[in-house]
Amino acid sequence: MQDGLENLDEDLSGLKPAQWKARLAALAEAHGMYQPLGDKHFTTFIDQGNTLLVTFETMQGIHNLSDQAQPLGFDLVKNLGWSHMCVVSDGDTWFRDERIYGFFDQLIDDGFFDEFDNVLFYGAGPCGYAAAAYSVASPGATVVAVQPQATLDPRMTEWDDRFAENRRLSFTDRYGYAPDMLDAAGQAFIIYDPQERLDAMHAALFARRNVTRLRASHMGEAVQTRLIEMEMLYHILSLAGSGKLSEAAFCKLFRARRNNSFFLRNLLGRLEREDRGVLIALLCRNVTERMRAPRFRRRLEEMQKRAESGEFTIPGKR
Repeated sequence: MQDGLENLDEDLSGLKPAQWKARLAALAEAHGMYQPLGDKHFTTFIDQGNTLLVTFETMQGIHNLSDQAQPLGFDLVKNLGWSHMCVVSDGDTWFRDERIYGFFDQLIDDGFFDEFDNVLFYGAGPCGYAAAAYSVASPGATVVAVQPQATLDPRMTEWDDRFAENRRLSFTDRYGYAPDMLDAAGQAFIIYDPQERLDAMHAALFARRNVTRLRASHMGEAVQTRLIEMEMLYHILSLAGSGKLSEAAFCKLFRARRNNSFFLRNLLGRLEREDRGVLIALLCRNVTERMRAPRFRRRLEEMQKRAESGEFTIPGKR
């Protein structure tokens, strides 16, 4: 751990919301800055190194994804010596607030981002939208966004009915249409599950010369959670922050899905819906040879009986 950052290991999980926010503010002020941004938002900044990670997170997500109820960037601060700015919302707001516009305007005016050698923006879902949208404040930055929405403007995305109650938010004023805000980025990576139709449609809107879309198939509606489970997310951000993230590097990391139970169940479910007997058998055989998986063993036995009846042949069957 970097010198002087020991108290960033503090467990905040048992605190009530007001206590949690006050303690997080104290930790930030001890190492950098805390600034409220109205009733729904605030930001923390840990001043540590020449690489800056800017994350957009919700209070609820922080508590759900961290055993210590800490912003995810804290681990990278402690382990890699990065600086970290966390913009936090209470609930899914897509960070559409004039106070946030003003905050990033001030950072631009102060030349804040120019003080760092590398700047990386990160978020997932509505936070992924924000990471892309506000990255325009730091031209040349790298962006990693997981399942981001491009906009909720119904004139552009009327086909997405998941967030009808948020249509009142304005996505046509400043820092608005996220794909356009990426034009100034050095590189951007959009991670999504192509089987999630609406997420894939949003990902298509991000097609730009400097954008690489990374397919995380069969990861479902909570790709960020799956990446954390597979211990992939921090590796992805570490590579992105050092300019080494690529499609090939992502695919190498994504091999970890072979041991992820959610992925394997999701893949099996799809093959079952399509009644792909041979592929079901091959998948179940591979899984049962590597893992203790009663469900896959039962399905393998069923497929072997179907093969013995002459319905199909399982390649390599012993």
